[in-house]
Amino acid sequence: MHIELILVGLFVVATGVAMVARRLKVPYTVALVLAGLMLGTATDFEPLHLTKELVYTVFLPGLLFEAAFALEFKKFWANKWAISSLALPGVIAAIAITTALLVPAANRLHFVDSFTLADGLIFAAVIAATDPIAVVALFKSLGAPKRLAVLVEGESLLNDGTAVVLFTIVLGVAMGGELSVLTAGLEFIKVVGMGVVIGGTVGYAVSLVIKAVDDPMIEITLTTIVAYGSFVGAEYFHFSGVIATVVAGMLCGNYAARVGMSPSTRVAVGTFWEYLAFALNSLVFLLIGFEVRVESLAAAWQPIVIAYLAVTLGRALVMAVVGALLKRTKEKLSWSWLAVLTWGGLRGSLSMVLVLGLPLALPHRDLIITMTFGVVILSILIQGLTMGPLLRLLKLVGVRPAEGEYDRLKGQLRGAAAALAELTRMEQEGAVSAQVATGLRAQFEERQVTAKSAISELHLQTEDLVEAERRSALRRALIAEKDAVQHERHAGRISVESYEALMADVDARLVGVQLEHE
Repeated sequence: MHIELILVGLFVVATGVAMVARRLKVPYTVALVLAGLMLGTATDFEPLHLTKELVYTVFLPGLLFEAAFALEFKKFWANKWAISSLALPGVIAAIAITTALLVPAANRLHFVDSFTLADGLIFAAVIAATDPIAVVALFKSLGAPKRLAVLVEGESLLNDGTAVVLFTIVLGVAMGGELSVLTAGLEFIKVVGMGVVIGGTVGYAVSLVIKAVDDPMIEITLTTIVAYGSFVGAEYFHFSGVIATVVAGMLCGNYAARVGMSPSTRVAVGTFWEYLAFALNSLVFLLIGFEVRVESLAAAWQPIVIAYLAVTLGRALVMAVVGALLKRTKEKLSWSWLAVLTWGGLRGSLSMVLVLGLPLALPHRDLIITMTFGVVILSILIQGLTMGPLLRLLKLVGVRPAEGEYDRLKGQLRGAAAALAELTRMEQEGAVSAQVATGLRAQFEERQVTAKSAISELHLQTEDLVEAERRSALRRALIAEKDAVQHERHAGRISVESYEALMADVDARLVGVQLEHE
């Protein structure tokens, strides 16, 4: 099948899945994986395969840059010790613990003949990187604390790079290379450090160019160059492309966007990357489902379950240690947050790509690949589907009593207004007499007065409700204003210069509302 038809088919499936997932209220990414599993089992459709070249060339730079671009540095820095602990020593500890749990179990249960320490380390390094997409999307939809999302996303952005570097070092040693602990440490620092330097250099250089121009299309193109150029540049010199793209993305999002982009450009750039991330995520999670063969996983269910338990327990132990270390700091984490962070450690496409790149000569390569695919699928399906209930159980999401009462009263107010409008229409059409309409109208007007009075009292009690209502109303009003300006331009009633000035003004106020909310 031609590549064009394959892509169109994948986007058609992804769109259908998105519509069904919204109706059923299940995480979109989980639904995509399920759809890929079912279609891959039931049809002969041959999609693109998740190769290292495809992921490194197309998916990973774009997804990393979008997440880093949207991550506010101030919030990242406020959680620097928690994030860095999880993403650097935490990853090393997770690899060690997973290996220590898995190797004895594998040999005791005789998965294969002689599952060695090297085999365990390779698997643990492959599976170390977390994928927060499904979890962060759930956090946003359910209204979880924003700091939780910052921790999950910040950890993932850094631990991707850590995991890739450690995997390269572990694989090199397993394949016969000689590397001392000191040499490995220096190699790690060099690869990560040079990734930071390359990402910072590219990000800052392009930020200066962005400051010098004022054209949304050019600036979108420049951010695209940063995203893919920093990744390719670092990888070309055998440094960390992941770290380079993350650093470049944070520079562009927190420096270039604030200093060098006009409000209109910021809206355009943000919208472009938001859509691109949606499109890339749609494809990559669908392809994860297609890549897996259910029958092969079912045949190896025992090693997959043992590996999944080892990975999950390893993460839980790391979280417990990090929580204890942070207990007396400003970044302390409650036990309920640690539980969510443990359960939020989903695995994704990066692990699958790393494992598919293992040398053919590696002993037990097929088993490690099967275990990796199985753990990725289990983490997405089990943890992705149960994260919402876990957040509710721990009372980290949910409507507060005042908010629930506010919603009820607003619904009552809107319902009464609709009833009054219907009574007026019926009276005008002669379907009801004026006398009856007047009597009924008094009832609904009384409900309106009661609701308005109760809402006023809630406003006095809860300032947050007033502010939330103000922001929501202002945003809707600004969008309506923007739509009217666009309509005037399309109708030819205002000049290009006036249109651009008016749009810039509206976008600036929209950005202001967004910054207030942050």
